[in-house]
Amino acid sequence: MKQSEPVVWWATPVEIHSAIARLHRLGTLGDVPKQAALDRLLVLSHGWREILPSDRLRDLAKGLFDTHSLHAADSLQLAAAMVWCQQKPARREFVCGDLRLCETASRAGFTVVRLGA
Repeated sequence: MKQSEPVVWWATPVEIHSAIARLHRLGTLGDVPKQAALDRLLVLSHGWREILPSDRLRDLAKGLFDTHSLHAADSLQLAAAMVWCQQKPARREFVCGDLRLCETASRAGFTVVRLGA
């Protein structure tokens, strides 16, 4: 099976940068590892495809609140995945580290790969 390019939500780089900065502020990540993580993020970003904001994506994200207990950013991420797969998530992988979002993506029909599990 051919490996497909990773697909991410448009705001994913912001969320990752936020996590790196938080770890640095907490003292969990030193200056050198922080810069290495940001450099790696830049390299990775050249190899993925981003799902951009759209009216359709926003409408899908809003609709998720009626059936799922999600934070706004998580609903946008899941809606982006639904846009990517044309709302046919069967046999599509959803990679995530957030338990609630993983559970919701699984209920939506994605094959979930949970980070840190």
